[in-house]
Amino acid sequence: MIRQTKLEDAKALQKICKEDLGYDSSLKAIEQQIDKLGQDEQHHLFVFEDDCMKEVLGFVEVQVYEAIYSKRGLNILGLAVAHSHQGQGIGKQLMTYIEAWACQNKLTFIRLNSGSHRTEAHAFYQGLGYDGTKRQVRFIKFLQ
Repeated sequence: MIRQTKLEDAKALQKICKEDLGYDSSLKAIEQQIDKLGQDEQHHLFVFEDDCMKEVLGFVEVQVYEAIYSKRGLNILGLAVAHSHQGQGIGKQLMTYIEAWACQNKLTFIRLNSGSHRTEAHAFYQGLGYDGTKRQVRFIKFLQ
């Protein structure tokens, strides 16, 4: 079942973020972000919960995107499935859900970024009909 994230999902999300995405955030930080982002109308977080075990096995995080040069679309900020459950169609179900959700909300495109080293993820997205449209270099400056 795919549903909106609840605060009780924080521990499972923390584990997936650490083990499958390499982000080592504290449980408290994850809980705070779930609470904060849950109040943002442009930001949405959905989880895949196993119907039998009632265990969160994956998630997709999205944000509505609009700029002066584009119509409204959707950015996928994160998609991850617990390593032990990859290859079972969970990621595809999450992506299909997000595509339907975007259509219902009259969004005109979905875009995402994927690390250049994540070739398996690239094949996954291409298999779902996504095109790798350009290569970019990301610049970041941390502020104090």
